[in-house]
Amino acid sequence: MTKNAILTPLQKFIKIESLSGFLLLGATLLALLWANSPWSHTYQELWQYELGFTSETFEIDKPLILWINDGLMAVFFFLIGLEIKREFLIGELNSTKKLAFPLVGAIGGMAFPVMFYFIFNQNPETTHGWGVPMATDIAFALAVLNILGNRVPLSLKLFLMAFAIVDDIGAVLVIAIFYSGSIEVSLLLIALGMLALLYFISYKGLYLKYLFLVFGVVIWILFLKSGIHPTLAGILLAFSVPIQQNISTKSFVNNLETITKNLKEASILQKPILSTEQIAQMDNLQDWTNKYQSPLQQLEHKLHDWVAFIIIPIFALANAGVAFDSAYAIDWSLVVTLMLSLILGNSVGVTTIVLLANKIKLITIPSDINKTHIVGVAFLAGIGFTMAIFIASLAFRSTPAYVDSAKIGILLGSLVSAIIGYFILRYNSNRPNTVTRL
Repeated sequence: MTKNAILTPLQKFIKIESLSGFLLLGATLLALLWANSPWSHTYQELWQYELGFTSETFEIDKPLILWINDGLMAVFFFLIGLEIKREFLIGELNSTKKLAFPLVGAIGGMAFPVMFYFIFNQNPETTHGWGVPMATDIAFALAVLNILGNRVPLSLKLFLMAFAIVDDIGAVLVIAIFYSGSIEVSLLLIALGMLALLYFISYKGLYLKYLFLVFGVVIWILFLKSGIHPTLAGILLAFSVPIQQNISTKSFVNNLETITKNLKEASILQKPILSTEQIAQMDNLQDWTNKYQSPLQQLEHKLHDWVAFIIIPIFALANAGVAFDSAYAIDWSLVVTLMLSLILGNSVGVTTIVLLANKIKLITIPSDINKTHIVGVAFLAGIGFTMAIFIASLAFRSTPAYVDSAKIGILLGSLVSAIIGYFILRYNSNRPNTVTRL
């Protein structure tokens, strides 16, 4: 297999994430324009519209924005879970050597923003928002790198991807531990029991998609009712999807040759439909194809475009609309705190920890990545849009003014981080012979 053949799926992933980043930017701008237009009341009314189901024994009734944040985002977290499992089993995080570089960077990118948040925050009422500046938005960050094109090495893009995945794991743990409500233990135990059954079935190498779908919906509802944020059900469900194929490539190719031979010998009708023999062979082809494909890889492939081009832009459209004419309600201290935490926390944290770890030989940095690359990508790590807004909606759910303030801080901090990171990397690409190697 050639090098280009190996890199094609990765390059396609980067392209999709980059396009998603631009779409995300468009949805954000649309939300801001809509929320500050003469039709701003329709923006608020739309997302607060109540949808649900109520009976004598069961009720699930939520505003549209919560169906997005609790429901659609569960699919987003499910995809993250699939990516995490794949990366740990066969990808960029499947060995200590591969994991060390992004892990060290992610530790700096999570710990320092939290530290800066506590340093700059002066309001006890907003202390609970310390988790907001922790996570990096991979779509926006890769979009910036994609604009730079060949000016940045592929290994730097790989680092940013792996870094963001480790970062997401940290954010998920923070949500689970610190941003969930009071817990109904009995409902949680039922959900965990159902998950255990799915894990056992997966361990046996089985993937029953309809059973998985039914269990998934029930587990999501149980998490919702138990007080654990339901998006975490998406992560845990993803871990139950098996990655292994049921048949080898050799077996699939042999069966493919047999099916091809049988199709050639099958009778052909003089009508635009298949004969009985042809239908039988096509059914065989479908069965063998399902056995040959990795369930995890197939799900990840099918969901990726949906998440990148529909779910995340809808989330941005529903959550990014802040009405600036209500400035009296904005806590500008929180805005500045989050801005500085995103910009300084990630740039200082990632750069310091990575260079220190490299100095003491704890990690090995690829030879085509230099110090300026590290500094530039450290600023890009300060782009915290999707996950940051999501955590802000949980941290300040009881105080809308703080939620709006957090959104403004996230938007401004992410914008400044993106601009600084872009120009550092752009400037670095114009002076390759004068940059000090690591």
